[in-house]
Amino acid sequence: MNKLNSYLETLKSEQQIFLNYLKAKFPVFHNSNFFFRDFHYGVKSYFEKKGIKLSYALSEQLAKKYAELLESEGFFIKITDKTWKVEFPEFVTTVPGDPL
Repeated sequence: MNKLNSYLETLKSEQQIFLNYLKAKFPVFHNSNFFFRDFHYGVKSYFEKKGIKLSYALSEQLAKKYAELLESEGFFIKITDKTWKVEFPEFVTTVPGDPL
């Protein structure tokens, strides 16, 4: 298995952890727009936190592949080649004190 596929498998197996990491690092909310470059840097920094340095090019390829998977799962809804709408009710925002 090549490195790209190995890292992609890591993201798949740690999907919930990665998505929560992404939400903590970037403004990712249900029904919000999310941009490829933020996603790319999120993937790169996620692996850096695990002690794995990815090149810019490899992390960009990985982000593209993983974004395609998230699109197929309905988490990302494609708006443009570099923008998605986030479709993840767990990331809904509310006014403090208001019930969901």
